[in-house]
Amino acid sequence: MAAAAARVMGAAGALYHANTLTYSFLLKPFSITHKAIRLNRNLNAAPRRLFACRALYKPEVQIKEEGRPETLDYRVFLVDQSGKKVSPWHDVPLHLGDGVFNFIVEIPKESSAKMEVATDEPHTPIKQDTKKGKLRYYPYNINWNYGLLPQTWEDPSLANPEVEGAFGDNDPVDVVEIGERTGKIGEILKVKPLAALAMIDEGELDWKIVAISLDDPKASLLNDIDDVEKHFPGTLTAIRDWFRDYKIPDGKPPNKFGLGNKAANKDYALKVITETNESWVKLVKRSIPAGELSLA
Repeated sequence: MAAAAARVMGAAGALYHANTLTYSFLLKPFSITHKAIRLNRNLNAAPRRLFACRALYKPEVQIKEEGRPETLDYRVFLVDQSGKKVSPWHDVPLHLGDGVFNFIVEIPKESSAKMEVATDEPHTPIKQDTKKGKLRYYPYNINWNYGLLPQTWEDPSLANPEVEGAFGDNDPVDVVEIGERTGKIGEILKVKPLAALAMIDEGELDWKIVAISLDDPKASLLNDIDDVEKHFPGTLTAIRDWFRDYKIPDGKPPNKFGLGNKAANKDYALKVITETNESWVKLVKRSIPAGELSLA
């Protein structure tokens, strides 16, 4: 697959223009470890590196909608300046430096349509999930912006010994962004991770990274899990309970959580991001079979 083969070592910085939903990218080298994330000027010194795609050498990425919302044909694509479609999962860089990451909104806060990246379609656009041919909705609104970390993947062949031996759910890592502003589908926000919840959904590990947008008025006050409890009291419990219970109205049992049913701190969240990025690298390098996943 040409797009995967063309990926080069590097990371990226991004600038979001709020009025036009246009994103500019600047590639920079970096490395990432489980304790800290730092810029690295010496490429030979980096034990681990993340991947970027040649599409990001195009300076701007914009949102393009096709079809009507809340229909089976509705898709939200990202396109470069030439109009070429790029993948929000594979082509948007993960890491921006200084503990900041790109986050792509799939489900805006206070909405219920279950939007998600179509991992099996070319260019992996965002679409509304379906079940038995019908559009899916949560039984009630989600109270936070929800979406994915690009260039991450929860490997379904990898058992996590720290979370009851659960295997990955075959999707990018999910993010719950707790800021006050409502995002837009396909919008790219710069966020800093604060905590991690290890949800187990029908036996599969489905990480939830709790983060806040750098644009939020309280962002400078939040740097770790204790700050969430201080400035957003009750939020971590509310997130856990929301994801635990949302299937109950459909007659299904509640989801479970590992790690003692508690949220882990920022360092643990960074560890999850590192490991799932490494799994994504193996996926796009075809070291692991992709199955029905699209690498375009």
